[in-house]
Amino acid sequence: MSKKIRTTEVDHLFDAILCLKDKEECYTFFEDVCTVNELLSISQRYEVAKMLREGKTYLEISHSTGASTATISRVNRSLNYGNDGYDMVLERVKDK
Repeated sequence: MSKKIRTTEVDHLFDAILCLKDKEECYTFFEDVCTVNELLSISQRYEVAKMLREGKTYLEISHSTGASTATISRVNRSLNYGNDGYDMVLERVKDK
């Protein structure tokens, strides 16, 4: 079952995120919007994506991030068969 992601509500959330000016504002907003565990999970998946693109092994990634092999596999699947969102952001961050 596929859930529709492109909704007016999601557009509003993304508009809100895009208006944040700096890292401090991100902390302020995301601490209100997400639970600590949700935010840590999202940041962990991002770190896993970075490490996979660096050629690290599942074992190295798991030891470094604490991510389960299921999480690493899910991120790897997104990297290989997703919408290239991770790669787009990783490239932009690398260029900064």
